[in-house]
Amino acid sequence: MRDIVHHPGEMREFTIDAPAPEKWGEGLVSVAAGRDVRVEVRLESVHEGILASGSLETEYDGVCGRCLIDIAAPVEVEFQELFAYPGEEASDFEVQDDHVDLETLVRDAAVLSLPFQPVCQPDCPGLDPVTGERLAGSTGTEQGDPRDIRWAALEQFTPDHDDEEPRA
Repeated sequence: MRDIVHHPGEMREFTIDAPAPEKWGEGLVSVAAGRDVRVEVRLESVHEGILASGSLETEYDGVCGRCLIDIAAPVEVEFQELFAYPGEEASDFEVQDDHVDLETLVRDAAVLSLPFQPVCQPDCPGLDPVTGERLAGSTGTEQGDPRDIRWAALEQFTPDHDDEEPRA
């Protein structure tokens, strides 16, 4: 990369295949350590530093937030960040020794794209509140709403009985 530092207008493209160095994410889903990560990046020299833009592809795994079964899905995210030349202004990312360290940028982009409440399917019904069984995989035996015994006397009342009674 030394050939593009301080040469505005120069550009290099790279494809990097590497394992995730550690677990990325702490929620219901995460990218496991050692999972393959593919990064396609374009490094462009600009007056202020090196502009890194590209995309990453990997896969996350974890559990469904509703029914708690194991799930896995692809992660595809684009990123863009300016690695500023060292100077007077503080920057989150800087060019150091004519190099840019993409690991933090790629990790942050991957973690921020992970779903906060992942589901196995968009209309996942979750777990039965009474039995704790997974509703999507139930045997089809439909259970009624739990009845409050305080209303049990009213179960005998129907509108048909009301029509038969003479009114005073």
